[in-house]
Amino acid sequence: MTVRASRLRSWLLDGLTDAVGRHQGPHAVKVHATHPWWRVMCLTGVDYFSTLGYQPAIAALAAGILSPFATIVLVTLTLAGALPVYRRVASESFRGSGSISMLERLLPWWAGKLFVLVLLGFAATDFMITITLSSADATAHILENPFTPSWLEGSQVPLTLGLIAVLGAVFLRGFREAIGIAVPVVAVYLAMNAVVISVAIYEVLLHPVAIPDWWAALTTQHGNPWVIAGIALIVFPKLALGLSGFETGVAVMPQVQGRRGDTENDPVGRIKGTKRLLTTAALIMSGFLLTSSFVTTLLIPHQEFEPGGEANGRALAYLAHKYLGAEFGTVYDASTILILWFAGASAMAGLLNLVPRYLPRYGMAPAWARAIRPLVLVFTAIAFLITIEFGADVDAQGGAYATGVLVLMTFAAIAVTLSARRRRRRASTIGFATVSVVFIYTTVANVIERPDGIRIASLFILGIVAVSLVSRVQRSFELRATSVTFDAQALEFIREDAERGAVRIIAHDPDVDSPEEYRRKNLDERRFSHIPSNSPTIFLEVTVADSSDFEDDLRVVGARVGGFRVLRVRATSIPNALAALLLEIRNLTGVVPTIYFAWTEGNPITNMFKFLFTGGGEVASVTREVLRESEPDPKRRPSVHVS
Repeated sequence: MTVRASRLRSWLLDGLTDAVGRHQGPHAVKVHATHPWWRVMCLTGVDYFSTLGYQPAIAALAAGILSPFATIVLVTLTLAGALPVYRRVASESFRGSGSISMLERLLPWWAGKLFVLVLLGFAATDFMITITLSSADATAHILENPFTPSWLEGSQVPLTLGLIAVLGAVFLRGFREAIGIAVPVVAVYLAMNAVVISVAIYEVLLHPVAIPDWWAALTTQHGNPWVIAGIALIVFPKLALGLSGFETGVAVMPQVQGRRGDTENDPVGRIKGTKRLLTTAALIMSGFLLTSSFVTTLLIPHQEFEPGGEANGRALAYLAHKYLGAEFGTVYDASTILILWFAGASAMAGLLNLVPRYLPRYGMAPAWARAIRPLVLVFTAIAFLITIEFGADVDAQGGAYATGVLVLMTFAAIAVTLSARRRRRRASTIGFATVSVVFIYTTVANVIERPDGIRIASLFILGIVAVSLVSRVQRSFELRATSVTFDAQALEFIREDAERGAVRIIAHDPDVDSPEEYRRKNLDERRFSHIPSNSPTIFLEVTVADSSDFEDDLRVVGARVGGFRVLRVRATSIPNALAALLLEIRNLTGVVPTIYFAWTEGNPITNMFKFLFTGGGEVASVTREVLRESEPDPKRRPSVHVS
């Protein structure tokens, strides 16, 4: 390998802190830099707040003069539903795994893993479409500005690809740079929106007939207030894009600065900071959504919201140009373009925190997937493909975006409902269950309205499952132990034999542990494997825990049974655990151990599938293969005898 290639590899894999890759990237054991909650809020808020660029227009187009009422329903669901749900998620899933980890614990073995893969598919849909849709919308604002050169017309796709490439380059630099950009972007954008909405409210007050005229039209079209409320409840799912940002907020919790007394298992300061982040973002956005829907409905003719109209997808920009002039309007467009482009940053941050937490731990992604930079390159390439496939069309991607957001929020609500029920908190259980029902209704209504979203999400799910299964097979012969520790009794057994110059291990089935069984097994192995009669032996038993897991922290316990010495350990896979223990014995004592097996009965193909899915199968040959791949030097490789 050349020096240049070696440097490139080191740069790409920066963030892998050990050979096994147990800790990685943005959630290493030692996080190199954390940030005050308000700065992290800006990173997650570039997605949430950027929806002001198109949400008022979507609300007006979907609900017409009912837009303010539909927005009230949306804001109510935000503050009384999504916010309490995710504040609870922050308390119970504070390592950045989000609501997915809460649901993972409910389903054991492979069912839980497949369920997580499905949820990751929806999360990938949400985050990836956020990157491509926001960049495409930023491009649309560029092309629609009156000062944009005419020669850029028709360059939607290349401009969007360029914005995505620059976003990827920012994350190749690191999280610090991303947060550093997000803070001024969000501050400027919110300030300019405050100016535009304040001027719009002033214009409404200058025309006192505007509100009575609107109310008269409303009551004429829809009759009494109960009808208005009912219609608002029916149409508000079309406004669901205004709910984005909560899952990202809990996904980047490791970036939130905690208190000095925080511990890994009780980060009180970090949890409190994240709750402040979620609450502040929700309150700010709710205020902007309510006021923007009100002024845009009263001041913009409805035909301008239609496709081809000047307010289509850019209602507040329309008001900025109309009431504050072309110069201010262009500056407003620039801030909108910037935040829409950088909205992908919060999505990228979410992906970089979620994917390494699950897939490598399941053995369902290569080890390099724990590092940030290779993942950034992969996600950027996928965003390129999506952009080209959809022609950078914002409307074509909206259904998939809303589907991903709503499915994640629905399962988050279900997760906290089950958690409250488990803790026997009746009031909380009823409240969260009600929120879950509302989210289920919203999700179903959205899927019926825009079924393309579920189809796109299904492609992401199928892709993740396929890649995961292939990776699991490819990595099946790796050492899976992230650590190996021996208790005092186990160390005594090993060192006793090492001092005599040989450590001989007999693999034994833990199902039968009577002294008579150990005596018979010992005699058989000495006879068929030609173990010297004066050489001591140690039995080694591996009990399979959850074979769907991939990595283990192995703890070896020593015991004496009828005069025989026994080492016992729980692991996800018998062969991989045996190989890890043998190598650790060699490293501790300097003596290369030998292990003795009896051949496993049964068809070798069947045994291979047993190994892949139950952690057992043909143990001897697989143990030897794991050792061969882990230790290239035959002289230092523990010996495997089978009889």
